Amino acid sequence: MQVSCSDIKATEYLAQRLAKIAQKGDVFLLYGTLGMGKSVFARAFIQSLTDAKEVPSPTFTLVQTYVAENFDIYHFDLYRLKTPEEIWELNMEEALYGAVSLIEWPEKMGAYLPHDGFKISITGKQDGRLFEIETNSPEKQERLARIF
Repeated sequence: MQVSCSDIKATEYLAQRLAKIAQKGDVFLLYGTLGMGKSVFARAFIQSLTDAKEVPSPTFTLVQTYVAENFDIYHFDLYRLKTPEEIWELNMEEALYGAVSLIEWPEKMGAYLPHDGFKISITGKQDGRLFEIETNSPEKQERLARIF
């Protein structure tokens, strides 16, 4: 599935729509180079489900957690990881099974990358950003179909 976003407001709206279908155990894998809008997406997603006024990028802390109505949300920024094994120091296992996870730079997870998450690839285009959303899970594909 492909969605074009012409500006930040469109990116925020897309994130809010995806947040509506989020369930405990879901993982949203955010791929894209620097400046593509991964943090903008994550911020809007989190703010739509919580009362968080500020959602800083976890670039230096590597992870921030938020309490939503039905689950906790873990926002990871793995850009600074040196090895995939470092994810275990961040409570990654707890997040993957008992919360909703937003993971920026998921390629840093190596072989530990979840295979049934929502893969969101963001690329630049002349008039904004292109979001390509994929999942291997038929159940998650059905949830996506409900909002698109």
